[in-house]
Parts: sequence; C-alpha cells; structure tokens
Amino acid sequence: MTEHVVVLGAGYAGAGTVRRLQSELDDTVRLSWISEHEYHLVLHESHRCIRDPDVRSDITIPVREIADPTTEFRQGRIVGLDTDERVVELEDGEVEYDYVLVALGSQTAYYGIPGLEEQALTLKGLDDALSIHEAVEEASREASQADPARVVVGGAGLSGIQTAGEVAEFRDDNRAPIDVHLVEALDEIFPGNEPSVQRALRGLLEDAGVTIHTDDPITEAAADRIHFDEGDPLEYDVLVWTGGITGQEALNGAELENQHNRVLAGETFQTSDERVFAIGDSAIVDQEGGPAPPTAQAAWQAAEVAGENLARAVEGRPLKEWTFDDKGTVVSVGEEAVAHDVKGIPIDTFGGFPARNLKKFIAARWIAGLTSWGRAREAWPSL
Repeated sequence: MTEHVVVLGAGYAGAGTVRRLQSELDDTVRLSWISEHEYHLVLHESHRCIRDPDVRSDITIPVREIADPTTEFRQGRIVGLDTDERVVELEDGEVEYDYVLVALGSQTAYYGIPGLEEQALTLKGLDDALSIHEAVEEASREASQADPARVVVGGAGLSGIQTAGEVAEFRDDNRAPIDVHLVEALDEIFPGNEPSVQRALRGLLEDAGVTIHTDDPITEAAADRIHFDEGDPLEYDVLVWTGGITGQEALNGAELENQHNRVLAGETFQTSDERVFAIGDSAIVDQEGGPAPPTAQAAWQAAEVAGENLARAVEGRPLKEWTFDDKGTVVSVGEEAVAHDVKGIPIDTFGGFPARNLKKFIAARWIAGLTSWGRAREAWPSL
C-alpha cells in the first residue's frame, strides 16, 4: 500500500522539509503539502513591507515554484489533528496520513495583559505587515509636525527592533510626522543577548530617532494608551505588539505531549506519537542544554534533517538526531544592520556595509535554495 506523507505549513520549516522530501522520497510514496496560504513568506524580511508594500512580490514565493508536479498541494486552514484516526482536520474537510510533519508556526502570545490582543497589531505574516503599513500611513496623514502621530512597538526582541526600524525609515522616506517608541519589559533591548550587540542595536535605533523604554512591563492596553507597572501611561496612535509566541490553536486537541500548544519533540523531531513529527515554532525540540531556538536559522537547519527522517521512517530505517548549530545573528534597523558572533568572522560584533550585505545574502541564499539564484538576485534590492 502506498504510504502518505503530509506536511502542514508553508513557513521555513514546512517549505524546507517539502524541498528535502522531494529529493528523498521515491515515486511509491505520496507527498501532500497543506497550508492556509498558497505561498511561502520569507518571514524574517516581512518587516520590509511596513515601509514599502511593493516588497511583497520579492519575499513571497508561490507554492508552485517550490512543489514538484507530483507533490499534491491543498490550500486550507488546519483546525485539528486526530492522531488516533491519523487525520488532519481542515475547515473544509480532512486528509488522512501515514506520517505527518507539523510545521504550523506560532501565534502571538499576549501574556494575559488586558486589552492587548484587542488593541494591538501584530507581525506574524504578510497581511499583518501590510496592516501595520496602512495604519502608520493613515496616522501620519492625520498628523502634523506640531502634533505628530505616535507609533508604539511593544517587545524589543528581533521582530520589535526591526519593526521600529522600518517605521522610522517610512517616516524619513515620506517626511511623515511620526514619533516612534520601542517598549521592553526587561532591562535592555534584545534580551538574553550579549551587551555588545545590545549596545550596537540601541545605538542604531537612537540614531534613527526611536525612543526606547525599558525595565517597565506593560500592564494594560487601552484604546489610546498603554499603562505600565511603574511609569506614566504612554499614548499611541498605532500600537504593534511583538512580545512573544505560543503554539497554534489547531493543536489544542491533539493527543501529543505539548507545552503552551507547542508540541514536544526529540532530537529526531519525532513526538510522543511515532507517526507525527514536529519542527519550527510549532515544536519545542529537545536539545542538550535546552530547546532549539524558535528562529528562522533553526528552522532552516531542522528542515533538512526532518525531511530525511520522514523518508527514513517510511522506509523503516533508523532516524538521525539533529543538533542546532548557531551560525550567528544579524538584525536590521531600517537600512542598517548589526551582525554578532558570525561563524568564520573573527570580529565579535560589527555593522555597516558588511552587516547589511550579510543580512541580504542570508535571505537571498534561502530564496535560492527554494527556487533559484536568478529569483534571489531579483529580490536582492528589497532584502
């Protein structure tokens, strides 16, 4: 009987796994790919659309450019996973599987802060980035230099820093009357990272005219202002929240070991059900020293091994273990960037032209791996 392998999600983890599976599986195995969107989004560049919506054509890759003709693609919203019946539940039907890879990504975590989910925009996809652009543009039209619009970004991790940087670039490119504020509950931006990269990013943000607030958590979001644990309220015209992630609600009822709706998986990506594999932000992948980080870099690496392991599972061969290899960090602030602890480069933290082009190259290499270097070259100016 033909085995049926199903991949859920078209993010880094899903698209990368499909690409690997297409080279691993023979023609006796049926491969299906299910996603809510019929494109792959280069998510770590989605903030570029806040400044310029036209960037979307360069950072969205249609599924048809990634999937082989023999790969069956189905567009649909996944609402559940029945591991007893081996069925993926969609809004408009269901799909049976023999093996399934869960790569659904994450959704925004609001940490129970009253009003935050109702009032804030988020950055988890292309539509989100376009909504932020529209909100910022509209707020700036209704403002003046004497009474500028105020855009507040909550959460100063990777997404928050890059969002604030793009809003500042939009302001400068359009001479728009906008004040940009970046808010972080902990004592420094880019929490958990080394002081050298935190200082470099703070410097770029301040040079870009972003006002930074740290060491005071948001306790409530009202319709026009956020409240803090200690400081005075901060009024806003546009509020963006980038403060955390949690798993997708589609996995709520799945009979799988999980934590905060993120499926627990071992170093082979196998879960508590041997027929279910999980990677990317959908999963907490056990590693020596702690879980793999929920980053694009980790998802890219994991997809290679996950694709091979699914093929091995179908064939009854032993599975490979995966260990995340941190190759460094590159963060953009508008047109500028900071790189830190990059493998093969002896300088600990650096910026300028080398960092800017390294960030572009990372995205271009991913696009080329899914499609071609020709498409990556076309996208280069937007990255």
